[in-house]
Amino acid sequence: MLKRKRNLRCGKGLLAGFLLSIALTISGQTANSGNHLRISLLTCSPSDDDVYTLYGHTAIRIQERLETESFIRTSDYVFNYGIFDFSKPNFIYRFAYGETDYILGVIDFESYLNEYRMRGSEVCEQMLNLDSTEQAALLRALTTNALPENRVYRYNFFFDNCATRPAMMIEQAVHGKIAYAERPGEESFRDLINRCTRYHPWNTFGCDLALGSPTDRTMTLRESFFIPARLKEAFAEAWIIRPDGSKRRLVSDTQILTEEVKDEPQKTFFTPFVCSLIFFAMVALLTLIETRQKTCLRWLDVGLFFLAGAAGCVLFFLSFLSVHPCVWPNVSLGWLHPLHWAGAVLMAVKKLNKAAYCYHFINFAALCAVPIGWILLPQHLNIAFIPLMLSLMLRSGKYLIRRKTKRFE
Repeated sequence: MLKRKRNLRCGKGLLAGFLLSIALTISGQTANSGNHLRISLLTCSPSDDDVYTLYGHTAIRIQERLETESFIRTSDYVFNYGIFDFSKPNFIYRFAYGETDYILGVIDFESYLNEYRMRGSEVCEQMLNLDSTEQAALLRALTTNALPENRVYRYNFFFDNCATRPAMMIEQAVHGKIAYAERPGEESFRDLINRCTRYHPWNTFGCDLALGSPTDRTMTLRESFFIPARLKEAFAEAWIIRPDGSKRRLVSDTQILTEEVKDEPQKTFFTPFVCSLIFFAMVALLTLIETRQKTCLRWLDVGLFFLAGAAGCVLFFLSFLSVHPCVWPNVSLGWLHPLHWAGAVLMAVKKLNKAAYCYHFINFAALCAVPIGWILLPQHLNIAFIPLMLSLMLRSGKYLIRRKTKRFE
């Protein structure tokens, strides 16, 4: 769903939007006087090409045929709210901070279709059952959005993305309102995200770590439109309710433009859970050797808590400094936080053993309390977190025991 990244394509989309803006405006003004329009919603299925293609994509297709006594003009183009440009200054930082600017681009339909055909994605077209007035209103709104001064918008993964924007534009163009059929059962934002990444466990692990408890609240039907497939499903069963009470289907026809190429999901043995188990086993083995030899593996504690502190800094940045939605509160900050760096420093200096003891006492208590936070908020627990937490708990517990028995090097 998220987004095409190639700068060349981005440039073409922007140029097309600029060159077509005048022509589309004129077309919109003549829509009620014989101009033939067909407007449809395009939904592209997910692909495994990149992280941002795991969620699918949505765009609006405009087919126009203008017949006069002197000529016949046809055009077929796509309005795509999913364009971004990696060449922008500080793109990575702004993306992490949550201030990513996306662009409405306009591209010819065949180029758009070929891209998703090469990806192996299914492209589903839903013909919108709009009258001429609604078509003209939607076309004028899209044209205005495509102007250079309007085409940039602040992207938000959950609430303002390449799927929610087309939905909003169509809803605003309809004379009346769109009534959607409610889905049975309750779902959260995390449910939909994890369903999209179910064959990519490391992506699921990263999302579960970065996203806090607000991601686990039950969504409204309208909020689920951030996933293109859900928007497609909702449109398929939706009705347009006019002010006079009359109604008609929102979608008049559905067709598959390209077939999805079914590939077997690539399975890996080294999932986050397996890797975290191996990591815990190594820490436990080293701790056993340390106990048998009655020594102190200070380097193990310094390295372990330094890594935990580095990961904690990333979580702290996302939770307290970024403007991303649904990242705070996050129970994972109870076991993965920047203060682990302070613990690493205390353990690196022998003269600070007493302060290190206090740190480990507090850290051990906090680790014991974290599961309570997962229950009370509540927040989804990725099973791969447990061995990592046990690794930190084991080393803090070992330090407390060693301090109590005066076994320090």
